[in-house]
Amino acid sequence: MITLSWLLIITILAAALALIDGIMRVRGRGGATILAVAELVLAALMLISLFVAFPAPFGTLTWAILLEIVLVLILIFRGAGRRGIAAITVIALILNAVVILIALGWLSIPGLS
Repeated sequence: MITLSWLLIITILAAALALIDGIMRVRGRGGATILAVAELVLAALMLISLFVAFPAPFGTLTWAILLEIVLVLILIFRGAGRRGIAAITVIALILNAVVILIALGWLSIPGLS
């Protein structure tokens, strides 16, 4: 059974937005197709690691850090895509950063975790 918390909701939102962004980038004509595929894989692994019943070799924090790196690289090397895609990337980047900071204990928001 999964306990529903704000941190879980933020983590799911961050991974889902990254997954949607990756799908839009793979379908588009952006020049960063390799980064978009990496974003898809990492976002999917981050979502899967939230709901597995057995201990995975890499936890959600590892996938979140790797996804954060890919999201930053996508913003730096963005292709000739639409402007709306960058907004989804930035929102996923911010939510993922919040997840990482809370998981590492560097950010404490009362009532969140």
